[in-house]
Amino acid sequence: MGAQQRIYKQRIRSTQTLKKMFRAMELIAASRIGKARDRAVQASPYERAITRAVSAVATHGDVDHPLTTERTDTNRVAMLVVTADRGQAGAYSASVLREAEQLRLELEEEGKEVALYVAGRRGVSYYQFRRREIVRSWTGNSDNPAVQTAEEIGTTLLEAFGAPVDEGGVSELHLVFTRFRSMVSQEPQVVRMLPLEVVDGVAPVGEEALPLYEFEPSPEAVLDALLPRYIRARMFNALLQAAASELAARQRAMHTAVENAEDIIRNYTRLANQARQAEITQEISEIVSGADALAAS
Repeated sequence: MGAQQRIYKQRIRSTQTLKKMFRAMELIAASRIGKARDRAVQASPYERAITRAVSAVATHGDVDHPLTTERTDTNRVAMLVVTADRGQAGAYSASVLREAEQLRLELEEEGKEVALYVAGRRGVSYYQFRRREIVRSWTGNSDNPAVQTAEEIGTTLLEAFGAPVDEGGVSELHLVFTRFRSMVSQEPQVVRMLPLEVVDGVAPVGEEALPLYEFEPSPEAVLDALLPRYIRARMFNALLQAAASELAARQRAMHTAVENAEDIIRNYTRLANQARQAEITQEISEIVSGADALAAS
């Protein structure tokens, strides 16, 4: 019985240690989620504004720009997958990777060759374990992305889109990331960023119609200046959305882990008490039996 109590107490102590770690991670995520959410919200208006500007130029400029034209000289496409650097965030990274795998299968069924670009150590580990070639990866600050990282990713992908076929040029750029909806809702999304898909100049319901423009020095020059900024702005907003989603998922996962640890501690405490009661009952029985034996003799 004493051995059982020692086992239960050891498990209680180890679970209490894990509970403290989970609680600390939950509090850290909770303290950072507010800032991450605010950064994502603040970046969205600029993304929408530059998107409207690019749409206006592409719609009213009547230009044939490389970033708005389908490439037919290669079937190679780029896919950027945004995951977390660390685990303990529930199904956050797994959901993104599942969407990425589905997209990869769809692209390969269309006869396209997928070039992988990955942000986040979880995604890098996932593809390395499966021996998939990664063209380039970025790690180290998935829950607090920097503008420089977004610019570097955007520049790299733009160069790949504009590169010749023999230098690894791609005809499309797809982005897989998680959009932050609320603290309890984060949605994996797939976006084709290049070439740009401009349907028409009709504004969405509830927004003002796009006015007519005159472009100086030319629509081509305006697009040359706007499109790289557009790609980098959308990339940075995607990284911010993913960071807020990661922290929200981690806070929720760690809160659940704390509750599970408390349940385990309660169960082991009850088992330890039962073992102690059984030990006391056995000792009393042995004392009574010994006393009866002495009295009988």
